Order: sequence, then C-alpha cells, then structure tokens
Amino acid sequence: MVSLTSPSPTPARPLVPPRLPSISPISFTLIVVVAALFLASMGQVAPSPEKLANGLPRMAELVGRMLPPNTDPGFLQRMGWRILETLQIALVGTVFGVIVSLPMGWLAARGISPLGALRHFPRALVSLFRTVPDLVWALLFVSTLGLGAVAGTMTIVVDTIGFCGRFFAEAMEEADKKPQEALHAIGANRVTVLCGAILPDVMPTLINSSLFALEKAVRASVVLGLVGAGGIGQELKVAFDLFQYRNASAIILAIFVIVLAMEFLTDRLRAKFQ
Repeated sequence: MVSLTSPSPTPARPLVPPRLPSISPISFTLIVVVAALFLASMGQVAPSPEKLANGLPRMAELVGRMLPPNTDPGFLQRMGWRILETLQIALVGTVFGVIVSLPMGWLAARGISPLGALRHFPRALVSLFRTVPDLVWALLFVSTLGLGAVAGTMTIVVDTIGFCGRFFAEAMEEADKKPQEALHAIGANRVTVLCGAILPDVMPTLINSSLFALEKAVRASVVLGLVGAGGIGQELKVAFDLFQYRNASAIILAIFVIVLAMEFLTDRLRAKFQ
C-alpha cells in the first residue's frame, strides 16, 4: 500500500559563518609586506638576548650608584625651584595654547568655519604643529629665543595648539545641529551661533581635551629641559652629565610624584565636569 504522506523535508544545514573573513589579494599582499618589514626590522633594531644579558649587570650597577637619592637641603631647594618652573611652563603654555586653539578649531571645523574651502589652511597648520615632535620645536625656540623657560613655554603653546586644535574642531563638527539651525533661522551670524549653540553643547568635550593637554604638557615640560628649554629636565641633564647619579635618582622620583599628582588632579576635574 502506497503511503500518501509526503516525505519530510530535509532540515536545512545552519549557515556557519567562516572563522576568518575573506582576504582580497591586495590585502594579503600588504599583510605579507608588513610582516616581512617587521621581521627585517627585528634583526636590525630589536635587542638580542645576548645584549640584554650583558646590559643587566651594568644596569644593576647604575641603579646601585643612584641609591640612596640625594636629600641634601640645598639640592632639594634648588630642585624645588626647578619643579615650580616646570609647572609654570606647563600651565602657562597650556592656557595660551587652549586660548589659541579655540579660534583655530572654529576656523578649521567643517561646515562651521567662516572660511569655507579655505578652512584647510588652519587645519594644515594644526597638523603641522602636531606632527613636528616637541623636542624639535624646543630646539627651534632655544635657537631663536635662547635658553630658558621662555623657549619651553612656547614649545608647550605650539604643542597644545596641535593637540587641542584638532579635537576642538572635531567636537564642533559633531555639535547638535538643531540649535544652530534655529539661530540661523532668526538671522544670527556665525559668531552668535558659535557662542550661543556650539560652545555650550561641546563645552564638556573642550574641558576634557584641555585637561588632557595640561597633563600632557607636564610630562613634556620635563623632557624639554634636556635641550635647554628650562624646567627640572635641565637639572636632570646636568646631573647625568656630571655623573651625579644620586641627584638624578632624586629628580626622577620627584618627576614621578609630579606626574602621578597631575594625573590624579586631572582625573578628578574630568569627573567633575562630565
């Protein structure tokens, strides 16, 4: 007797996604080139186990010569003044840099800048400030303004413009468009739209970026002294040049404390303004 029931359909196999995405020939070629470049670079710049083993005893000897740190009152007083100068460089340079970054970010922002297509010029200038390393700017200012804290402050100003100018421009581009359109509808000019709609909306982002810039400036101002741009870094360079390793260890510990304190302070301020 023939069964009238239709055969049950074969259950469809679940589509299992591939473990790895498909790679195009161009992407595969680029991966191979980057891997070959990495392997070739390892043989030239990566430290070998033999070099590390030979360097460890010398490192231990150097650390032994750096301990205990120098606690002479006269040296600590001189170091304290240098630390104060370092903080002054970072603070003044950051404040001036943030002040200049605000109009620079406005001029470079897409869809907001009053310059139209010419906004690429301030954007390129901000990129130039950000691309050139801090030590190069410090060398330029030391060569033109002379040794001391003024060169360090100008370096921090330029570095802050390169850092904040970009983030300020991006924050303004992402600001809510509805308040801007409302102000434009009643005939407000660009400056009024900036002050009345854009800045109130992006102010938390601007404050966070400025605090990050201040934290970055403190670390950078320590290094700028190595090329004569003032601050505690200049004292550190003198200590190593004169083989005063106990002085160097005291300065390094002071720098560590300064950076930790600045990170704690900026974290608290960012949490407050969020």
